[in-house]
This record gives sequence, structure tokens and C-alpha cells, in this order.
Amino acid sequence: MRRRGFVKALAAIPAAPALMAQQTAPAQAPAAPSVRPPSEELPVLTPSVPDAAGEMTPKFFTPVQLSTLRRVSDLLMPALNGTPGALDAKAAEFLDFLIGESPADRQRVYKDGLDALNAQSVQQFKKPFAELEAPHSDVLLAALRKPWTFEEPSDSVATFLRMAKQDVRTATVNSREYSATATTGGGRRFGGGGLYWYPLD
Repeated sequence: MRRRGFVKALAAIPAAPALMAQQTAPAQAPAAPSVRPPSEELPVLTPSVPDAAGEMTPKFFTPVQLSTLRRVSDLLMPALNGTPGALDAKAAEFLDFLIGESPADRQRVYKDGLDALNAQSVQQFKKPFAELEAPHSDVLLAALRKPWTFEEPSDSVATFLRMAKQDVRTATVNSREYSATATTGGGRRFGGGGLYWYPLD
């Protein structure tokens, strides 16, 4: 036997009995599962509705500005024929988030327009805009009835209303509430869904 083969055989001798012992050892029975004492049992968690647990807190607009925007939104996009309107869709609350993340010039249009609209309401009708009923509110929204032009309005209220009209509509028709109604086959229809309001599940 050559030296290399002899060394290999010699190295294998101590390991042989250990391997044989492992093969001949009787299999041990599995350990019995441990039982938790009643005091250590895991609690049962009751899931909650996500929308009910995650109400949004407005952060950008002041309370007066937000209440004015809610009233404007309701007038621009009211509930109709069983279809949710801007108030049902919480369009104003969504715009509070959207405008808060928008460029400074867009933020200024909203804030200046809301403040000017409310100031005009108090001056003419001795009430904040959020408390006005038609036809008083229609008087202050007269800019919406003017023909559209490429030129930007010079009045801060008219500039705001032009921008808000599109934003409120888009926020409403892309809301979870509006989508749920649309799938049941009722109400009005608008194109361009999914622009920037889409529910996260």
C-alpha cells in the first residue's frame, strides 16, 4: 500500500465508530408541543375599517379657508341623481393635501382667492361664504358664468374659481366614493379618471 493510501485509511479509523453509532442509535420521539398557560395566550385582535381609522387632518388651509373651499366645492360639484358630490368625496380635504404639496404660485392662487371670496361675502352679505345660501352665493360666483378665454383673469377670485373648478371636479370623480357608485351603473359619467386621486388599499 502506498503511503498516500495508508494515510487515508488511518485517518478514517476514528470516524468509523462514531458514524456507526449514529446509524444504529434509535430515533428519538418528537417532543410534545408546549401548551401556553391561559395567561400567555395571544389576544384576539378585531380589525377596523381603514377609512374610519384614518380620517385626514387638514394641514394647509386655515379653518375659515377650508370651510369656504367646502362650500365652493359643494356648489361646483353637488350630489346629483344618487351620485356622490364633492362633499361626499371629501374633495376639499384632498385639495388641502394636494395644494399643500404644490408650487408656491398655485398655493397663492388658492389662499388669495379663498380669502378674497370670504371677504367679499362678509362685506356684501354680512356672513362668511360658507354660510351663504343661493342666490347670494351665486352672485359671488358670477365669474364662473363668463366665457372662457386663454387670458388669465386679473381678479384673484376669478383666477381661483377657474382653477378650483377643474380641481374639484377631478378630485370628486377620482374618489373612492364616486368610483364605488360608478361601478353600480348609476349617476353621471366623466372621462379622465385616475388623474391624481386613487384609493390606496
